[in-house]
Amino acid sequence: MAKKFVRAIFPGSFDPITNGHLDVISRGMKLFDELIIAVGKSPIKNQLFTPEERVEMIEENIRQRKMQGVSVESFDGLTVEYARNKKADVILRGLRSLTDVQYEFQLAMTNRAVAGIETIFIMTSEQYGFTSSTLIREVASLGGDLSNLIPKNVQQRLQQRFKSRIPGETGG
Repeated sequence: MAKKFVRAIFPGSFDPITNGHLDVISRGMKLFDELIIAVGKSPIKNQLFTPEERVEMIEENIRQRKMQGVSVESFDGLTVEYARNKKADVILRGLRSLTDVQYEFQLAMTNRAVAGIETIFIMTSEQYGFTSSTLIREVASLGGDLSNLIPKNVQQRLQQRFKSRIPGETGG
């Protein structure tokens, strides 16, 4: 019997992408023939980076790590509609904690009921279990060292972004 080609999407805001996200992506690559990292544009969230900047940062990391079968694009609207338009077989989600499990379980059940799409979960590696983009932005805004939690290109962009927000200092 021929193996079925499986396309997955990994949706998120990725504002910014973290090593935890990259961990889920690299492990997801082993499960799927194609993995689309779907950068969501949220009208509700106050986002630090534009969707274009987030796509660019992720693409830099995908190229650098030579991740085959992975692409990145931004999207508007419902994740299930995007998945349907991309003819995705599954949605990939990373889990960090019990809180994530409760929220993601509800979301996965809704996506299956509304669009008939399955969700596959990958537990993040232990060293990233506490990391979130929100926490990363907060630590970066206070000048903290994030070198073990985010890619180098993301750290550089965060430093530039927050340096330009401090009165009397120039970004550079």
